[in-house]
Amino acid sequence: MLVAEQAARRGARVGVVDVCTAAVAALPVGGAGLSAMSRTAPSHPLCSTDDISRQLEELQLTLGEGPCVEAFARGSAVLTPDLLTVEPKDHWAVFADAALEAGARAIFSLPLQMGAISPGVLDLYADIPTVLDIEELADAMAFADLATLLLLDARIDETGAGAPTDKTVPDRGFEDLGAYRAEIDQATGMLTVQLGVGIDEAFVRLRAHAYARERRLADVAADVVARRLRFPPDAEPDQTEEAT
Repeated sequence: MLVAEQAARRGARVGVVDVCTAAVAALPVGGAGLSAMSRTAPSHPLCSTDDISRQLEELQLTLGEGPCVEAFARGSAVLTPDLLTVEPKDHWAVFADAALEAGARAIFSLPLQMGAISPGVLDLYADIPTVLDIEELADAMAFADLATLLLLDARIDETGAGAPTDKTVPDRGFEDLGAYRAEIDQATGMLTVQLGVGIDEAFVRLRAHAYARERRLADVAADVVARRLRFPPDAEPDQTEEAT
């Protein structure tokens, strides 16, 4: 329970700072940052694990460009294995140069989403060219899902709207992320058989279904593993079959 362990070290309630710290411990990245973002209010950095990640968050929100801004606008992950490649420098010319000067070489930005709600973006950086493999990407998405739950829960507390009466939702934030990823991996493996495709394509289909149905990736994976959900070959994300 990496996130809970980080909170225990701080002697505080689990928060998004613990998600960022745990992500750095679990993934081949040097730092993590998280910014609250909105289409109707000013965006602002919420936490960062080191000086470079702090600079990256502030640079993107100040310049109005970069993978964080693009991930929020698109509603999908923006993975940049090497900022020195031509495309990022052409796409975010000012930010790319500033990020390289700050000490970043690779940046992975994952939007925090629950249905139509998107309260921010989780950014991970590395100081060398880096590619996340499918398991590492699943972990990164799990951390983003958890950050979403914690951030939305904090907003409920701040507005005084009251905490949910069903405690199963917040409790998911304290589950072992290793077990969380294992279920996603198991579901992905099952889809390779159902769809007759490779592991990468199966994971893309799993993620696409979760996005199309506005569901958490872990919840869709649980339905696949429990055989409540099947993906017929060649079906679109909205054409899966619910088991009867």
